[in-house]
Amino acid sequence: MKAYVFPGQGAQFTGMGKDLYENSDLAKSLFEQANQILGFSITDTMFEGSAEDLKQTKVTQPAVFLHSVILAQTLPDFKPDMVAGHSLGELSALVANKTLAFEDGLKLVSERALAMQAACEAEPSTMAAVLGLEDQKVEEICAGIKGIVVAANYNCPGQLVISGAKEAVAEACEKMKEAGARRALPLPVGGAFHSPLMKPAEERLAKAIENTPFSTPICPVYQNVTTTAVKDPERIKQNLIKQLTSPVKWTQSVKQMLKDGATEFIEVGPGKVLQGLVKKVDRNAEVRSA
Repeated sequence: MKAYVFPGQGAQFTGMGKDLYENSDLAKSLFEQANQILGFSITDTMFEGSAEDLKQTKVTQPAVFLHSVILAQTLPDFKPDMVAGHSLGELSALVANKTLAFEDGLKLVSERALAMQAACEAEPSTMAAVLGLEDQKVEEICAGIKGIVVAANYNCPGQLVISGAKEAVAEACEKMKEAGARRALPLPVGGAFHSPLMKPAEERLAKAIENTPFSTPICPVYQNVTTTAVKDPERIKQNLIKQLTSPVKWTQSVKQMLKDGATEFIEVGPGKVLQGLVKKVDRNAEVRSA
């Protein structure tokens, strides 16, 4: 069974999608449609912009989404048995499996990015990568910190990202090192994604999601919040709303997909981050780029 997986923020690079634009009429049409929907030329930034230009959340999220979704739509043999996406990538997955229309998916991604950026500006916050500690130990240390800091991304065994207020994250990093973490270092991100500090963004995005039509998909999606196969549009909606303040359970999702019969993981979008994470979850897993 083929599991198609879609990357999130951080996978972007200058020039992403340019080959699709130049070699596919369908891709070119979709990119131009995206420029009109967004009200600015995101293709200019994707194809020619600097790394700094691409780092802006309001640009990064639509850019990664567009590269992933348009690539999926131009694949001649795209027949997924299951899909999943890492954080932002979940919205790409929902367009790929026909839960969302392309235009609706892009509008939600844009609203998500703007909502998250606004929440980040409201309070100093950050994220940090913790390597070499058991998940349970990381959770225990976070629970013992006075400020807001939580486990945010369960990327693979021994690699977890924490998220929260800057001072709380800094204190947690020190305690992680004391507990034997190989590394515990702040990440260059705009704020505390997938933490309680994203509540204002969640509330803003919820309104947009509730007003967007969701269809029954062609295959199940393994959502970050539940890690299990979901096909009911209403459940998909509710899980998507919860995603901004809940952890990305990627390790658990990959394990569930394998349990449910996934024989090949195909990464659709920029980079190869998810292929590496899948291999760290199960070194025998078959992985490749689309």
